[in-house]
Amino acid sequence: MTIDCSLTVVGSINADITATTSRLPAAGETVGGGRLSRSPGGKGANQAAAAARLGARTRMIGAVGPDTDGQAMLQALRAAGVRIDAIAEATTETGTALIMVDADGENQIAVCEGANAEVSLDGVEFSPDEAVLTQLEISLDLIAELADRVPGFLAVNAAPALPLPAEVVDRADLIIVNEFEYSQLPQLKTARLVAVTYGAKGSALLRNGEQIAFAEAVRANPVSTVGAGDAYCAALTIGLTSGLEPERALRAANAVGAAAVEVASAQPEFDRLATYLPALD
Repeated sequence: MTIDCSLTVVGSINADITATTSRLPAAGETVGGGRLSRSPGGKGANQAAAAARLGARTRMIGAVGPDTDGQAMLQALRAAGVRIDAIAEATTETGTALIMVDADGENQIAVCEGANAEVSLDGVEFSPDEAVLTQLEISLDLIAELADRVPGFLAVNAAPALPLPAEVVDRADLIIVNEFEYSQLPQLKTARLVAVTYGAKGSALLRNGEQIAFAEAVRANPVSTVGAGDAYCAALTIGLTSGLEPERALRAANAVGAAAVEVASAQPEFDRLATYLPALD
């Protein structure tokens, strides 16, 4: 399989501050013995880094603050092979995600949007032969603008779950959600193509609410699930726009997501997407 995909990711860039503990605390509870780490994150940046490492020609549209975190996030994207010339410097601090991860890789995340509130499409041009992938850690007004301006393939990762403008649901070529998000967004039952992830059970593609493809999950030893969904989104978008049949695209995306959960980082290293296919055939 040859990857032939130009992908623009429009979305969030965050500094991830992660506390890893034996279990997640209940409301009002303190859990000690944690380990603290700081790393690149943000759903948009995670997807862009994964896409570039999987073999897509990738650029990122977003914003960072005039702080050391912003420079570190740009360096991480550059190191992954992402074009960063369309990332703006905002007037406020770089976005931050406060993350707790337990021994089974489950997590809780609170996001402070910071510079992500200033992401803009001013001066940005899109070509018909490039795919665009976005998420809901930027404003819904910006998502609606993308629906109006993108001439090519538009994929929307509807996470975190928020009601989408009708014009976005009607326009999107692909909407990606997990099982919970799908249950919270009944409007997706009329969307032209929706990918739903079911964790350890696998993932499916639905066209106008009817399942057209399903792929079993790939076994993994989870360390952290923080970046797995983002890697899945990048892999599925690349696979479908590179001509993979729906089931093969799902299987490849499941394999990439499984590889991601075995790494603590939200922006792990990946092989080219084609390498995740032979063992599945």
